[in-house]
Amino acid sequence: MRKNLITSLIYTLVTALVLGIVYPLAMTALAQALFRDKANGQLVLRNGVVRGSRILAQNFTGAGYFHPRPSAAGTGGYDATSSGGSNYGPTNSKYIDRVQAGAAALEKENPGSPVPIDLVTASGSGLDPDITPAGAEFQAPRVARARGLSEEQIRQLIARHTESRQFDVLGEPRVNVMDLNLALDELTASGKP
Repeated sequence: MRKNLITSLIYTLVTALVLGIVYPLAMTALAQALFRDKANGQLVLRNGVVRGSRILAQNFTGAGYFHPRPSAAGTGGYDATSSGGSNYGPTNSKYIDRVQAGAAALEKENPGSPVPIDLVTASGSGLDPDITPAGAEFQAPRVARARGLSEEQIRQLIARHTESRQFDVLGEPRVNVMDLNLALDELTASGKP
C-alpha cells in the first residue's frame, strides 16, 4: 500500500512538472521562435504605437472609416475579455428587432442598396475582424463622401485588401477592417491612391 502511494505521488509530481511547466514553456518558446507575430496577437504598430490587433475587431464609428460587424461581446461590444455572441436564435424577437433596426439605419446611409447580412449580424465571438467584400462595397459611398475621395478610389482600395479563400476552397472572400482603415488613413495622408 505504501509503495503504491509513493508511486502515485511521484507520478503526479512528474506529470504536473512536465505537463504543467515544461511543456507550456517549450511550446511558448517554439511559438516565439517560429511564429512571433501570431503568438503575440498580430498587433498592428504605427509609429511605435499599438493601434489594435489584426485578428480582433474594434469599433470604428467615424463616417470616414469602414465599420466592422456588430458585436455582442461584453456590455458595449468589442470587449476581448468577454468574447461571445448573444445566443439569440433566429426567431428570437430581440434578435429580429436588433437586425431590423441595424438594417433600417444602414438603409438610410445607402438608400436603394441591399444591406449585406454581415453588417447587421454579429459573429459567434463578437470579435470577427473581417467583413465580406459586399459589406465593404456597401460602405464605400459613405467613406468616399467623408474622406473627399471618389468611390472608385475606395473600391480600388477594397479590391487590394480583399483576401481570397484559403487554398481557394476554404472560407469566403473577406476584407480585414483594421487593415482597410489603416490603408485608408495612409491614402488620405499621401493624397494618392
